[in-house]
Amino acid sequence: MLAVIQRVSQASVTIENQVKGQIDVGFLILLGITHSDTREDVDWLSKKIVGMRIFSDEEGKMNLDLASVNGNILLISQFTLHASTKKGNRPSFIEAARPDVAIPLYQAMISQLETDLGKPIQTGEFGADMKVALLNDGPVTILIDSKNRQ
Repeated sequence: MLAVIQRVSQASVTIENQVKGQIDVGFLILLGITHSDTREDVDWLSKKIVGMRIFSDEEGKMNLDLASVNGNILLISQFTLHASTKKGNRPSFIEAARPDVAIPLYQAMISQLETDLGKPIQTGEFGADMKVALLNDGPVTILIDSKNRQ
């Protein structure tokens, strides 16, 4: 499971000209699910995300987590994170999980993030054509791979 975490001042996702989810301070997370991902990846990644200390404290050091800043999460499924560009110029998405595997794991991630964060999160819609807008704060962008645990 791959997660691109962006610290944001604000973010939103729009589907068919309607805002589906939006947040102020927090994380915009792009989540890529592969066919070998499991519930263990969900649990590990959720705890890692919620505990991530990348908000500035009063001394300007990245030392605060989401709870410390009353931050929120906007979670977007993004199969293109598993693109392979090894051959040619047209990416292959063979490593991206099919919906029958990905949707239950995406829903599990939503539930686990809400549990670990202690409040509801905002989401996009799996498989939809989404327009994502954000104001990256910093900019701070971090990539986490649950398979490599980094």
